[in-house]
Amino acid sequence: MSDKTHIRQTAPFRWDGVPLLAYKADGGTHFRDITRQVLFEGGEHLGAQLRYFEIAPGGHSTLERHDHVHAVMIVRGAGRVLVGAELHDIALHDLIHVPPQTWHQFRATTAEPLGFLCLVRSERDKPHRPTPEELATLRADPVAGGFIRA
Repeated sequence: MSDKTHIRQTAPFRWDGVPLLAYKADGGTHFRDITRQVLFEGGEHLGAQLRYFEIAPGGHSTLERHDHVHAVMIVRGAGRVLVGAELHDIALHDLIHVPPQTWHQFRATTAEPLGFLCLVRSERDKPHRPTPEELATLRADPVAGGFIRA
């Protein structure tokens, strides 16, 4: 991200000079049909990073947890989110708070992409995916079990 004071939107949910990135650099089968864009890289002055994620219809993010907090606002489409033991239908302008060390996963459940802004600290830990034992426990949960994709 540059130090420009204005970045023009060039198409819906695309901005001039902001690269469309793979969701995760390592690839894998633990997520499906999702991209990310880093809109603001906070560095030492802001201390936070603002990202835009977009999940294609039927896609999902990784089931993960980590030490840092997420502040999320839905800006496109609708879907569902698992946050800990809670499953929520989400829609335009809904806010989602993901506390530290809380399992979470987003899914696009309509014919339109699910797009959301996600604010996190610039300095943050790497995500932790569930071990086979943790996954078995999550799958046994009546709320999470039928929802998660891993």
